[in-house]
Amino acid sequence: MKNRKGILLAGGSGTRLHPVTKVISKQMLPLYDKPMIYYSMSILMMAGIKDIIIISTPRDIIFFKNLFGSGKNFGINLSYEVQEEPKGIAQALIIAEKFVGKSPMALMLGDNFFYGSNLEEILISSSKKNISTIFAYEVNDPTRYGIISCDKNGIPYKISEKPKKP
Repeated sequence: MKNRKGILLAGGSGTRLHPVTKVISKQMLPLYDKPMIYYSMSILMMAGIKDIIIISTPRDIIFFKNLFGSGKNFGINLSYEVQEEPKGIAQALIIAEKFVGKSPMALMLGDNFFYGSNLEEILISSSKKNISTIFAYEVNDPTRYGIISCDKNGIPYKISEKPKKP
């Protein structure tokens, strides 16, 4: 199997957490004893992904470079790219296109948390299939999030960033 690649999107402006995110990325905010982004990074690592690109804002990319460096201390290889404006997941995929090439890939948001029994098994099993898998969660206020639209068979066909009418 080709070497799988990971995209870790750590951009956005964090408006829901202002004023603290006026000076620091929300993904760098502490959650228990680590920056929030550690939890997202660990999901990619649990899935066996060792080549990861972190995409962030021009202001914040340096913080991630200082935090993770090359990734060597974590047993992974890290690359970095800037997303000039917060234009969401679709643009992140375009930014990472050259990095990913024709490799299978996973995209993780830097402010998401996945947990549960057998999570590692589920991640590894999903990564071995020759299909795309999207992990999502139903929320009460979809206008505040990226939304996956599915057809009547449950097949995703669109991602909308913070839709006004989901």
